[in-house]
Amino acid sequence: MTVTGPDFLALQVRDLERAAAFYEERLGLRRAPSGPPHAVVFDTAPIPFAVREPLPGVDLDAAARPGLGVALWLRADDAQGLHDDLTATGTPILSAPADGPFGRTFTFADPDGYAVTVHDGA
Repeated sequence: MTVTGPDFLALQVRDLERAAAFYEERLGLRRAPSGPPHAVVFDTAPIPFAVREPLPGVDLDAAARPGLGVALWLRADDAQGLHDDLTATGTPILSAPADGPFGRTFTFADPDGYAVTVHDGA
């Protein structure tokens, strides 16, 4: 048996509609045509991305920062422009834009406190 790589990514969130609206309105993601009732799946490529209600026993309020130790990177066509838009709407920026091997890169905190890195290069 061989694992070929990631095939689906989801964040457990406190308020499903609030989180989905953030990713739709602030990042421009589009909902997939279908998904389970406890999640919002976005039409992202090459890997589907979703926000979902917490699984039983998950207490997001007990975590210092949800997802600590996990790196979630999203590709954008204009990382600097997205940074500027997020900053203007009060989204916390965890690391300022910088140029590196993956193009322009920055990290923000989503409404649940997940650190999400955005880049616009290879």
